[in-house]
Amino acid sequence: MITMDLVLMEKALLGLFAAVTVAIVVAKLAGKRFRLPPGPSAMPVVGNWLQVGDDLNHRNLMAMARRFGDVFLLRMGVRNLVVVSTPELAREVLHTQGVEFGSRTRNVVLDIFTGQGQDMVFTVYGDHWRKMRRIMTVPFFTSKVVQQNRKGWEEEAARVVEDLKANAKAATEGVVVRRRLQLMMYNDMFRIMFDRRFESEEDPLFNKLKAANAERSRLSQSFEYNYGDFIPVLRPFLRNYLNKCHDLKDRRLKLFEDHFVQDRKKVMAQTGEVNCAMDHILEAERKGEINHDNVLYIVENINVAAIETTLWSIEWGIAELVNHPEIQSKLRRELDAVLGPDAAVTEPDLERLPYLQSVVKETLRLRMAIPLLVPHMNLSDAKLAGYDIPAESKILVNAWFLANDPKRWKRPEEFRPERFLEEEKKVEASGNDFRFIPFGVGRRSCPGIILALPIIGITLGRLVQNFDLLPPPGQAEIDTTEKPGQFSNQILKHATVVCRPRKL
Repeated sequence: MITMDLVLMEKALLGLFAAVTVAIVVAKLAGKRFRLPPGPSAMPVVGNWLQVGDDLNHRNLMAMARRFGDVFLLRMGVRNLVVVSTPELAREVLHTQGVEFGSRTRNVVLDIFTGQGQDMVFTVYGDHWRKMRRIMTVPFFTSKVVQQNRKGWEEEAARVVEDLKANAKAATEGVVVRRRLQLMMYNDMFRIMFDRRFESEEDPLFNKLKAANAERSRLSQSFEYNYGDFIPVLRPFLRNYLNKCHDLKDRRLKLFEDHFVQDRKKVMAQTGEVNCAMDHILEAERKGEINHDNVLYIVENINVAAIETTLWSIEWGIAELVNHPEIQSKLRRELDAVLGPDAAVTEPDLERLPYLQSVVKETLRLRMAIPLLVPHMNLSDAKLAGYDIPAESKILVNAWFLANDPKRWKRPEEFRPERFLEEEKKVEASGNDFRFIPFGVGRRSCPGIILALPIIGITLGRLVQNFDLLPPPGQAEIDTTEKPGQFSNQILKHATVVCRPRKL
């Protein structure tokens, strides 16, 4: 074992020496050829990695933008990272040059979980992406889908309220509401996808699925594997980590296949009818438009991109309402005044509830679930703000900073929904203002906005209608410390919340 480790170390050192030589030559040639964006001076091989570390989260990148400018370059080993920090440059990347910067850069871990980009979210811009986007749009991302499924979302939210009211502990000591909301989110999306739901938090299949998805999220969101991603000669030291990823990927895809996809195939064979999103996807496979691996990676995308991100936003919204009781009371007054004390929020009601809409938007602004969006990439050399951007650079748009820049927002550090009724009343989450783009803009924007906004609104509205949401006994407020990941911004501690039923 020791001998093998020594051999591995020797190979790594030889690789590093060779890489240093190549990097120096390439750097000299590139220096003559390119006018690169500003940034910290880079060392051979490691680039800026030792200077800036692994944790490239939205707040650290904001601090660097203030030092190096609106667009700056980090050399992270073999990878070039270009960070964009103004609405004007975000527009250039996402809209004006949306084709040039329309691809996705992945990493060693996401390559495993997406089968080298066989999904929709992480595939490069081109024919495969267009085909996958087209196939997924009709069954998932249209107004018709919202109207067909909204009653199901409202029913699931009502079940959450019933369960919390039935739990005596919720009204006194408090409960981790996220756990029950997680079941709700799975049911919301699995009803759309497979016409299936899970009966309770104790459902064995639900727990198996939840555990597999949680492990996928942990492994992919961690910064631990960056060294092997930035410096390929160090990847042998990631062997155990990547083996875990391969094993989990195989287990998850088998779980999707055995318990959900095959069931829909059997139902379709019996009825010949198309009744849920998976039926549409399987019909596309039958016609030869996609292969079966693509089918499974679509399920993988929905399990992560739709369920988890919406859940994070709901969790952030609850935390902010608990910590701002005056906002919670103001929202409750709107709900009572517009709907009356006995009418539960439904999807069509949302347009009549401007303060609820503002609470949702303010949650997405201050606590953006994907603060750097999903990274973009240019397949060929490109230009941005007069600088040369080498081919296959990773482009990070710091969307959180755009929405929290004190130069562009009034008191951005405050959770203040009123801003969207006052000075920012024309700003929408759909990206009509490049200061506020929580779902991105353009070709690679998140199509799930059409599902996420009503689900968040219905859920927060129903909770505030039925409960006083309070911190647990002995606490003045909920801890809102952030837990940034490769793409995510989650709350660090899943909060215990007292849900005291209102006397209606």
